[in-house]
This record gives sequence, C-alpha cells and structure tokens, in this order.
Amino acid sequence: MKLTSHPMTLNLRTTFRVSHGASDQRHNVLAQIEHDGLVGYGEAAAVFYYGDTQESLMAYLNGLPDLGDDPFLLEDILNSLPSGPPAARAAVDIALYDLWGKMIGQPLYRLFGLTLAPLPPTSFTIGIDTPDVMAARVRELNYPIIKVKLDADDPESAVAAIRKSTDARLRVDANAAWTPEQALELITRLSQYDLELVEQPLAPGDPKPYVWLHDQLRARGVMTPIFADESIKTSRDVAAHAGAVDGVVVKLMKTGGLREALRTIHTARAHGMKIMLSCMIESSVGVTAAAHLAPLCDHLDLDGPLLIANDPFRGLCYEGAELSIPTAPGLGVSLLDPR
Repeated sequence: MKLTSHPMTLNLRTTFRVSHGASDQRHNVLAQIEHDGLVGYGEAAAVFYYGDTQESLMAYLNGLPDLGDDPFLLEDILNSLPSGPPAARAAVDIALYDLWGKMIGQPLYRLFGLTLAPLPPTSFTIGIDTPDVMAARVRELNYPIIKVKLDADDPESAVAAIRKSTDARLRVDANAAWTPEQALELITRLSQYDLELVEQPLAPGDPKPYVWLHDQLRARGVMTPIFADESIKTSRDVAAHAGAVDGVVVKLMKTGGLREALRTIHTARAHGMKIMLSCMIESSVGVTAAAHLAPLCDHLDLDGPLLIANDPFRGLCYEGAELSIPTAPGLGVSLLDPR
C-alpha cells in the first residue's frame, strides 16, 4: 500500500468565530492509500486549538513506516501507528476503511451492520457575532436545527435575539468558555429559551466540576442536558465522565478515526449516555466518513461541508437538515473536477 498526503485549503463561506478564535480558511490534509488500482481517501483537520497545523499533520503522515500489503489487517496497522496527532491518525483510519469497502464492494454503513433509515437530522452552526447579525443569519438560513456558538461575553443576548427570530430547535456550544459558577447562572437563565442541549460549558480535564454543575442545575429544576465535547476524546474519557454529563460529542478527528469512534459510541451507550455525532470544519471526505456511523447516534451536527465554499469532493448530500449517505462502496465520495 502506498500512502500519500496532500494539502487542502478550505475556504469558508463566512468568517467562523468560536470562543477559541476566528478563521476564514481551514488548512486540512487529504490522505490517499493506493492498493491494487484502488484509492482510499482520508482527511485530517488541522484544529488550531489542539495545536495541529497542516504542516505537522503532513509531517506525521509522510513519516509513517510502510503500511504493508494487506488492508484487511486494519487492527494491526492502526495499532502499529506511532503516537501522534489524532487527526492524522484519523486520516489513515478513514482511508483504510474506504479502501476496505471498495475492495469488498460495499458502503461502510453496511460493513458496520447498519441501516440508513431513519437518520437524525443535522444542525447548522452559527458562529459568534453580534446578536443582531447572528439573528439575521438564522432568519436567512431558515434551518430547523441551529447550534449557536457562544462565549462569556453576554451570551444571553445572542440566544434571546435568535429565539425571537426562529422556533427552530436550539443547541448552544460554549467551547469551554465558562467557569462552573458562570455556567450555573447562564444555563439557568438560558433554559427559558427552550434549549435542546448545552455543549461543553466548562474547561476539559477534571470531571468533578461537571458533577457539581449537573447536581446544582438539577437542584434548581433545570433539566437542560449537558454534552461534553472537548472533554471526551476517546472511549477512555467517556467512563470518567459517566454521571457527570448527559451526553458525549463524538468526532473522528478526536477519536483518531472510525474504529475508536465506534468504541466511544458503544462505551457511552453502556453508561446510559446520549450521543451527538459531530465534526470539525472538514470536507465531504471526513464528514461522510462520520455519517456512516449516524444510525448509532441520537443527534447529528454534521454541517462541515455546508460551511465550505470549495469542497473538493462530493459525498454526503443535504436536503435541508436531512442527510443522504452515499451507497457506493467505501465512503462513497468522489473527487470533483477542479475545473
């Protein structure tokens, strides 16, 4: 098998702001594994707040030892990868699964023993801006499920303005911007806006503050579910947060690919936790790979390709918030003609 990596510059349709910063482009990496005339595609998303860059991801991929000649030895291949960025490991994992599916002639969801119906609808993410701009964006989109990025600077004004503009299902994501005391007061106030869930209100690490927050909210009669994102990277983190949060956010770029994402999902289920399948800002390669796990999840946040103006691949299809997963072998993605 021959592994190669290529830079992908993804132009965003609008400036995307979260509590960590803002960007107009994302610099991801495309991985290709060739074997017997077939090509498996994978993607690594360079997330700046995880310390990754396009250069560091490519350096990892280009420095890997030979992967051997048998794609079906997936467990051995992935276990032998040296430690490194989870996103880069995810690119290898996804490309191997894509190649595997193409060799067998089946889409990934069938290899996982899954059916496509029914799939949860996906949310669309609104980045941080002034409340008026965020509300106008929501009205323009007219989307049935909205995820609102928030920081610690008057988040209630943004949610109030958006709620006045729509009766859509609302989720909010603080990206670890709040202290436990801030989170308690803010979530208590925000609960009046009929939120579906609150994502990652606190800093990742020790789950004890989440236990305290959960107990304090329930004592106030606030039942808004709390989902952990940055706190949950792999299946090992799920067990540590059992009883501290209501759900987990699974992303291939955190887990290191589909194999560990499956473990994370099943571990969460074993602990009675809900699951939201999500993505970084990724092309149709990474997001379509994740979508093959969608039948196992309660909520979807797979809007990455919708945020990109120059997606180089065709894969997952959107009709409003409803998703259609490709039925072609492997991921089912195809490279678009650059012309």
